[in-house]
Amino acid sequence: MVVAKAVQFYTYPSCTSCRKAKMWLTENGINYEERHLLKDPPSIEELKDIMRLTTNGFDDILSTRSQKYKELDMDIEDMNMTQLLEMISEEPRLLRRPLIIDGEHLIVGYNKSALRSILA
Repeated sequence: MVVAKAVQFYTYPSCTSCRKAKMWLTENGINYEERHLLKDPPSIEELKDIMRLTTNGFDDILSTRSQKYKELDMDIEDMNMTQLLEMISEEPRLLRRPLIIDGEHLIVGYNKSALRSILA
């Protein structure tokens, strides 16, 4: 089954989960627009659209275990949404990856059962 509308696929080439997700999308005939998170990061407006698809807000997309997050040494609880969006826009390494968006669903990481929702 081929989905006519391309999904947004935010990726980082050295990421193993990204490579697995890319292979799954290709094998299942899913059209996708691949965006390199560092070379072409999501804009603040795109991040707002991503946030609308989250269940747990920034907890769903922020990579709190990343080296970049640890280097910042800040409490995100003290930041408002605008500050967080600006920080992520300026430093996309803070995002978990891959991020896969089909307009209705946000899939974070390589999750086969969640990816199947794109086929529905």
